[in-house]
Amino acid sequence: MFKGALTALITPFRDGAVDAAALRELIEWQIQSGIDGLFPCGSTGESATLTHAEHDNVVKLTIEQARKRVPVLAGTGSNSTAEAIRLTAAAREMGADGAVLLSPYYNKPTQDGIFKHYKTIAASVDLPLFVYNIPGRTASNIAPETFARLSEIKNIVGVKEASASMDQSSDILKLCGDRLAIFSGDDALTVPLIALGARGVMSTCSNIVPREMHDLADAAVAGDFVKAREIHYRLLPLMRALFVETNPIPIKQALAFMGKCANELRMPLLPMTAGPAERLRVAMKELRLV
Repeated sequence: MFKGALTALITPFRDGAVDAAALRELIEWQIQSGIDGLFPCGSTGESATLTHAEHDNVVKLTIEQARKRVPVLAGTGSNSTAEAIRLTAAAREMGADGAVLLSPYYNKPTQDGIFKHYKTIAASVDLPLFVYNIPGRTASNIAPETFARLSEIKNIVGVKEASASMDQSSDILKLCGDRLAIFSGDDALTVPLIALGARGVMSTCSNIVPREMHDLADAAVAGDFVKAREIHYRLLPLMRALFVETNPIPIKQALAFMGKCANELRMPLLPMTAGPAERLRVAMKELRLV
């Protein structure tokens, strides 16, 4: 059910509020462009600054607009196990196809604490769950051995791996085999990780190039690495330009360049600075996106 390119959706804002109309239009464009799934309320969706009501509303709106045409994996992570259970249960009630939960941030739990966090959520909510490992934001890494333990839990079905470590990813794939569906959390590592056995990517770039990221992941999963490499190298300057400042600052700027949303972020994130924004515009122009 879960494979290919899934978009880690931005949350568009206008005048301080969630821009529901822009989000619906973005979702529809994504689906019409062939994207394989949608992931609202992750890091790219600025979930850390959404109120609880906004978070639930963005998940609900995404599910309603998708209308089961593609799977929706709701971001429901928290550094509080109880709060993560509440968010995950709410997503299930709304009709989400699964949930993505980042490792508890700031608290810096032990590996056993991380394992029990996910085990408790999995026992509390009957929904396919993805573990999201992003040490650069959480200040702790989920060890491959912990993933091996988690893979024995029935409804923990996958991983968004954003450590940017090929060694880490290789160890997870070796230890977990087919028990977990591994997705790259870094656009530029999609092709090499699929070559090692990953199922796809949860992508930031696909907010602006959904068809291309679908084609890249589809070719790689099918073993057509000639085509996958061609798309990878064509998109690589864009991928790099989209991460010269903290995500989602550049992707919001890119979508604003395309007229798909306002260039508005929640404090403490600020709009992209002039030099990097020009680099991004040039990369987009080369792909005829602007």
